[in-house]
Amino acid sequence: MLTDDMKAAIHTHEVENQPPPLEDYNLVGTDVALREALAREGADWAEPALSDFGAALGSAHMLEQGRLANVHTPELRTHDRFGHRIDVVDYHPAYHELMGLCIKYQAHAWPWNEKRQGAHVARGALAYMIPQVEAGVGCPITMTFAVVPALRNQPEIADEWIPRLTSTEYDPRHIPVTEKKSAQMGMAMTEKQGGSDVRSNTTSARPLGAGGPGAEYELTGHKWFCSAPMSDAFLTLANTEVGLTCFLVPRFLPDGTKNNFFIQRLKDKLGNRSNASSEIEYNATWARMVGEEGRGIATIIDMVTHTRLDCGLASAGLMRQAVAQAAHNARYRSAARKRFRSLCRVAPVGGAAMRLPPICRSMSMSRLAVSSPAARFFSSSTIHWAKPMALSTFSPASAMRFRKSVNLPPRRM
Repeated sequence: MLTDDMKAAIHTHEVENQPPPLEDYNLVGTDVALREALAREGADWAEPALSDFGAALGSAHMLEQGRLANVHTPELRTHDRFGHRIDVVDYHPAYHELMGLCIKYQAHAWPWNEKRQGAHVARGALAYMIPQVEAGVGCPITMTFAVVPALRNQPEIADEWIPRLTSTEYDPRHIPVTEKKSAQMGMAMTEKQGGSDVRSNTTSARPLGAGGPGAEYELTGHKWFCSAPMSDAFLTLANTEVGLTCFLVPRFLPDGTKNNFFIQRLKDKLGNRSNASSEIEYNATWARMVGEEGRGIATIIDMVTHTRLDCGLASAGLMRQAVAQAAHNARYRSAARKRFRSLCRVAPVGGAAMRLPPICRSMSMSRLAVSSPAARFFSSSTIHWAKPMALSTFSPASAMRFRKSVNLPPRRM
C-alpha cells in the first residue's frame, strides 16, 4: 500500500486534456440511425430487448470483459500432461461471459425462435452492436445462427441439431452434446493448396455403409482455417466419388467418445484475437452427409451467405464505434487552447446538432468513409447521417463537388 509520502515522491504531473472513458452508456439509446432503421423495417417491437442488450454491452463491466478477452487470448492444449491427445482450447472467463450474454439475447437464433416480421432485422441489430464491444465472439455466434438453413437440407439432422443450436442457455463444456443444454456450430472449408478455391480440396470421404444423404462417412484430410474449434460440430467439405459434398462433423461420437478431430495449431492473427482460429486434420473422422452428394458448395452456401451478411453488419458496427469514440474524444480534448468542438462545423444528427472534429480532410477519404458497401449495408439512414457529417469538414466549393459526385441534392452551406 502506497502512503501519501510515497505517492508524493513518485508524482510528476497532473493528467489533463484527456476524456473520461466512454462507458456506462446504451448502444441503442445513443444511436439514432439504428432506432430509425428498426422502426422503418418493422422491428420496433424489439427495441425494449435491444435496449437492454445495448445497456448491458455499454456497461463498464462488459467493456472490461471485452478488453480482457482480447488481452488473454485462447490457448491450445493438444495433449494432457500424461501424453494423451485432448485437442482443447482454453478461453478466458471474460470470453465465456460475453458469449453467455449474446446467447441470452438470442443473437444466434432470434429469427428461428420468433418467426415474425422484423425478426431478422432485430437480430441484425444485435450483430451490429456486438463488435462495438468485442468482435471475436461474433464468429461462433454468427456460425451457430447461419448453419440452420444449411442443416434444413437434411431434415433428420436438422431435427436433431437445431433445437440445441437455438437454445438460449450457454453451455461451454467440452462433453457430448447429448449431455449439454445447448450447442454451437463451426465451419471448416478451406485447405492449404486452394484457400477460397474449395473445388481444389483434397479431403476425401469414404462411406461406412451404403452412403448417401444423411449416411455415415469417414473423412481424411485437413482444413487450413477452422474458426471456433471448440464448437460442438462443424459443417465441412470433402470429396466422395461423385464430387465435393457437405458433411457434419461432431466433436464427439454417438457413443460419447471423442471424434478424430485434431487441432494442429492456432492462427496468430492481427485482429479478432479473442476468437480461436485453427488448422485441423481429419484422420478417419466420423461424419454425416448433409444435402445432395456432389452438391457440397450449393449446400454449405446457405450457411456462408448468412455469415457474410454478418460480416457487413459487424463492419458497420465497428465504424459506428469509431465515430462514437471520435465524437466523445472531441467533447473533452483541446488544441490551440480551444475545445475541438469549437473548431468544427455543426452537422445535424437526428434532429439535434452534433459537433465533430475535422477527421476527414480530403475529399477522397470522405467519399470512402460514406460510400463503402459496409456503410450502406445496415441502414440508409446511417448514410443520411454520415454524409452531412463528412460534408461539414469541406469548404463550400468542395462540398458542392462532392454532392454532385454522389447525386445528393444541393443545400445551403
